[in-house]
Amino acid sequence: MSGLPLLLIVLRKELADALRDRRTLIVVLVSSVLLGPLLLVALSGLIATLEAQAEKRELVVVGIEHAPALRNFIERQSYVVTPAPADYEAKLRAQKLGDPVLVIPAGFEAALVRGEQPVLQVVSDTGNKAAEAGAGRVQRLLAAYARERGTLSLALRGVSPQLLEPMQVEEHDLASAQGRAAQLTGMLPFFVIMAVVYGALNAALDTTAGERERGSLEPLLANPAPRWALVGGKWGAVFALAMLIAVLCCLSFLPAQWLLRSDTLQAMFQFGWAEALRFIAVLSPLAAALSAVLMAVAIRCKTFKEAQANSTVVVLAASLLPLMTLFNQGGEAWWHAWVPGLAQFTLMTRVLKGEALAAQPIAISLGVCTVLTVASVVFVARHLRAAAVR
Repeated sequence: MSGLPLLLIVLRKELADALRDRRTLIVVLVSSVLLGPLLLVALSGLIATLEAQAEKRELVVVGIEHAPALRNFIERQSYVVTPAPADYEAKLRAQKLGDPVLVIPAGFEAALVRGEQPVLQVVSDTGNKAAEAGAGRVQRLLAAYARERGTLSLALRGVSPQLLEPMQVEEHDLASAQGRAAQLTGMLPFFVIMAVVYGALNAALDTTAGERERGSLEPLLANPAPRWALVGGKWGAVFALAMLIAVLCCLSFLPAQWLLRSDTLQAMFQFGWAEALRFIAVLSPLAAALSAVLMAVAIRCKTFKEAQANSTVVVLAASLLPLMTLFNQGGEAWWHAWVPGLAQFTLMTRVLKGEALAAQPIAISLGVCTVLTVASVVFVARHLRAAAVR
């Protein structure tokens, strides 16, 4: 029998062994496939909460009786003035109060009449995200009141209010709607990469160190089959499982969009079949390389637990490399395409932003992953028989 049919036989055998461990497979599927959509739904829930808080237009105030003119302005802006509780500081720290508190000192109105600058306090807590998000809204409201009062004072003295604003500034955001959404959903590629890692991890360790520990590796090597057929079949099974997890993880974002509670995020986050297919195409070289590297790490280990400990280095590298983009404020660097994991994270981020994928970084990442895959598979083939007899 030639090598290719033997490779297919080993591939079917390894896939059957991997799928037979249903408990582990279910855990990997649930943790890897559902984690990204759950994060997306949780993020939309947070944004929806902040949007609902902004829409209710409620202002929590201490000492509003000292500023009748300010109260009139606030109510003209369709805000509802609510007295703050006596223990508002404790409630803000305990996150039981989701609104910042405006504190107005006594004599505020009289100080304004005398031309003084009274101090208003906007009390919030950086640990209370809801209150912290509302602090900017209160400050903008107070700035609008200050402009209105200054404009009226100048008009009463016959001075043109335009002297305060000799120019108009308009902001122009070059980012598309998908680009703005990517600022919120930028961690989704990280979870997809980790799904690929954990999808390949258990199968790669079981087909090498696991079989060696169970004593099933020697009978397999006793068959008159080429070494490349045995290793190719094992690697193909691990790669197939990693891609299965990757495909399911990418496709899970499609129905997850139906559960988004934030209309704003739902309008900006456009992830359809085209984006899912691009994610899968970008991930396939990484899945091949990770499968081979994990097998190369595990083939030198005597037990499954030892292989798990050694593979932690690969898992840690795959999880930390994409996070390097958070510390790089200069944008994408030329060397990102040469680093597996980081290159895929960068390409998937471009997909989320709706940008076109350039051919050069795709070719570089594909070439690097191919070299890494071939080198690791050759390493496994050379150490396979030695691992069985040790």
